[in-house]
Amino acid sequence: MEKELDQLATLAHGGRNAIFRLLMRRYPDAVPAGEITAALGLKPSTASAHLAALREAGLITQTRAGTSLLYRADTGTAQGLVDFLFSDCCRGRPDICPPAMTLPAKGAGTMPDKTYSVLFICTGNSARSIIAETLLRDMGAGRFTVHSAGTQPYSELNPMAVDMLAQKGHDVTGLRAKSVSEFQGESAPALDFVFTVCDRAANEDCPPWPGQPITAHWGLPDPVKAEGTEAQRMLAFQQTYGLLKNRIAAFTALPLDALDAVSLQSQLDDIASEGATE
Repeated sequence: MEKELDQLATLAHGGRNAIFRLLMRRYPDAVPAGEITAALGLKPSTASAHLAALREAGLITQTRAGTSLLYRADTGTAQGLVDFLFSDCCRGRPDICPPAMTLPAKGAGTMPDKTYSVLFICTGNSARSIIAETLLRDMGAGRFTVHSAGTQPYSELNPMAVDMLAQKGHDVTGLRAKSVSEFQGESAPALDFVFTVCDRAANEDCPPWPGQPITAHWGLPDPVKAEGTEAQRMLAFQQTYGLLKNRIAAFTALPLDALDAVSLQSQLDDIASEGATE
């Protein structure tokens, strides 16, 4: 119990809590310290102190890549803390524990065989999320209703992304940039899955999604920022297309109607890790 109380005390601090929540949104990414500092607007010395406290509490892990220190949320520790809160402190009372926090019995809680609603999010909703939306719609064999949106959407789609999709035989009519606000609130469509496909969108602290869909982070470099000749810039879009196609092929191959939510979350995190590079 002492360990869990130390972890709760660590997370009770606003700055440390913000870092932990960011790393949970970015999981399974290992995020450089400098990126954490910039995303949350912290002083380097402050961020360093918060990261050290979180690491000492066992809530995050640290690795090194060259001269950079990378940090990742420890989901095992987070699960243990949740179990402590609801199984020990609340004694597993069903009137206190939210339904989403009570794990299903073995063999129960699988997702029903149905049409699944999926939302892809990036910042501008002009390239990566649009490519993902188009790919899943065409590769999903009618099993998915697919949407995309941006946290700060552009007014127009990136023309190079649209041209590439058209050249590959995808129907691009009807594609448009949309705000995530269209998918929040009482009139929003019910979602089963929400994927962030850019780090900046995952860094933003959005409200919880209604219905608690399964979420995953599939961060990819922004092809819009590629420089050089037109051929070099198009290559960046082709690489993004290939990475997303591989991940979506793995996603559509999952037996969604036979996996419980915990197993499915693990599979989605594995797809992000294995598909990091081509």
